[in-house]
Amino acid sequence: MWKKLENIEKRFLDLEKQLGSSEALKDLGRYRDFTKELALIRPLVETYRELQKVERELKEMEHLLEGKSNDEGLLKLYEEEKKALLEKKKTLGGKLEELILAEEDTEKDRNVIVEIRAGTGGEEAALFASDLFRLYTRFSTNHGLRVEVMNTNQTGLGGLKEIIFSVSGPRAYQLFKFESGTHRVQRVPVTESSGRIHTSAVTVAVLLEVAEVELEINPKDLRVDVFRSSGPGGQSVNTTDSAVRITHLPTNTVVQCQDEKSQHKNKAKALRILRARILVKMKQDQSDAISKQRRSQVGSGDRSEKIRTYNFPDRRATDHRIGVTLYALDEVMEGKIEPFVETLQREERARLLSEEKKTKS
Repeated sequence: MWKKLENIEKRFLDLEKQLGSSEALKDLGRYRDFTKELALIRPLVETYRELQKVERELKEMEHLLEGKSNDEGLLKLYEEEKKALLEKKKTLGGKLEELILAEEDTEKDRNVIVEIRAGTGGEEAALFASDLFRLYTRFSTNHGLRVEVMNTNQTGLGGLKEIIFSVSGPRAYQLFKFESGTHRVQRVPVTESSGRIHTSAVTVAVLLEVAEVELEINPKDLRVDVFRSSGPGGQSVNTTDSAVRITHLPTNTVVQCQDEKSQHKNKAKALRILRARILVKMKQDQSDAISKQRRSQVGSGDRSEKIRTYNFPDRRATDHRIGVTLYALDEVMEGKIEPFVETLQREERARLLSEEKKTKS
């Protein structure tokens, strides 16, 4: 671990040196990449340096305690200082282990494809699906992530039966990985004249986006159908056959895209979604032992799992996996879900550390 930390610190110093040179600004793309990398490893390097400082202070304190001082008051002060330093060392060590685990997460910066679908609740569920998409768009913007809509299925009142979109940028998967599951909403629907509170549900699936080189699909395994795009109520919104439906015959996976006016663009988006879904199926077909381990994880990605409730009358949002309730629903609906995400990340790191320690013992 210490060798790894030394190498990360060397990389940190190298990045600082390169960014401080006159050559850095000549390639703005490279400059941005270096800046992002520096920001990502900075917390790890700063914690490592702070731990080194505490260890130096502990050595000095040990030296003082080994002295021939007869001043009991001074010796007691040294002992108290040593105890405080040991506690600080333990805290920093734990924080460092968590940061290293986060650094070793090879999938944290992968782009994702998010699928939101209206569940029970009819039109109200579709309206909340639209609200949830807006929440994720705001959340993505706050973290410098790019959102690209891939396919939508709207209702007459402006709701969404389904929306599929990609999220790209640093830490995209790390920030979205825990959003898979059933999101429940409790509120008075706009369609309700008597003022009764209804409970509706929306399902979310977060899929890793798969590059073509990672998952090769045989064109012979695909059936491609083209048709005219349709809007709310089924009316045609295009005069050409630009909508595309692709069926992967071996897995019977079907993907449809119609938002673009170009058949070529719709097909390209459909293939991106198809690869992501096939990867999920491949993972689901792995051994029972791996599947059991995955199910034990916080936020396993099972869309049948109720993960969060948004209660509008009480203005609260509750994440059921971690037992955290925020009485700030307005802020949550504006995309400020960091308290949930960060707590879930800590829970996962604690579980991984516990499993790692059990393996070593």
